[in-house]
Amino acid sequence: MSDSKTTRARLTLAAIGVLVVGALVGGGVTAATLIGGDDKPSAKSSPSGTPSTKPAPSGTDGYEGYTPSKVKPIVLDKPTGQKDGLSTGFSYSPAGAISTAVYFWEEYAFLDDQKARQQLDAIVSKDDPSYVDQQVSQVRKLREEAGLPPSGGTPAGITFTTTVNAVVGNSLDRTGKIVQVWLNYDRYATKADGSPDDDPFKDQDTHFILKWQDGAWKITNEPKYVKKLSYPAAYSPNSNVSFRVGWRQVQHAG
Repeated sequence: MSDSKTTRARLTLAAIGVLVVGALVGGGVTAATLIGGDDKPSAKSSPSGTPSTKPAPSGTDGYEGYTPSKVKPIVLDKPTGQKDGLSTGFSYSPAGAISTAVYFWEEYAFLDDQKARQQLDAIVSKDDPSYVDQQVSQVRKLREEAGLPPSGGTPAGITFTTTVNAVVGNSLDRTGKIVQVWLNYDRYATKADGSPDDDPFKDQDTHFILKWQDGAWKITNEPKYVKKLSYPAAYSPNSNVSFRVGWRQVQHAG
């Protein structure tokens, strides 16, 4: 998440007859994927560090037919515990950083300011103390736009499910301790009567910067890391360009 770029989107809350306008944040990521594999070569970036979205000429590297949907997904780390409303226990590795970002976003209480604060207090780096208040303010603003009191929980009978489809990961320093992860995701609401939302929130993007600190991956938005960000090409499961800039689908461990 970042305060530098905001994307608005909609989720229907039929049970309370209002429209939730989600203040969701965008940002950037460089091209090189953190997760490799036999059939998933690292994407190349331009000399400036900005992802090159121009595919290589056909036949030049043998990967012109590859897309995110045609290669093995990244298998996320399986969490070893739960604390403060979040999954915990992810490894000090590229997979661990990506897993932390994915699980956090799928579990984040984006419409409950008190639970969101608990989660953010647990996962935000101690080197970025203002970030928690900034994000809680976004939750309260979202609630007000939905016609709800600024503080409180998710309306009774309404549940949300966030599903991350794909990721791009990149190290922002030479140590691998500062990592940016870009996420493509869908979010669905279930109404009080159990029926699904007629207007789900799909194919959206957000990003996180994580740093390895005190034995865990922590979210930060420190300016010295933000200035290193760049933007990937848009995710499309059947796009060779998406594959080349590093988008990979994700799979939760069984």
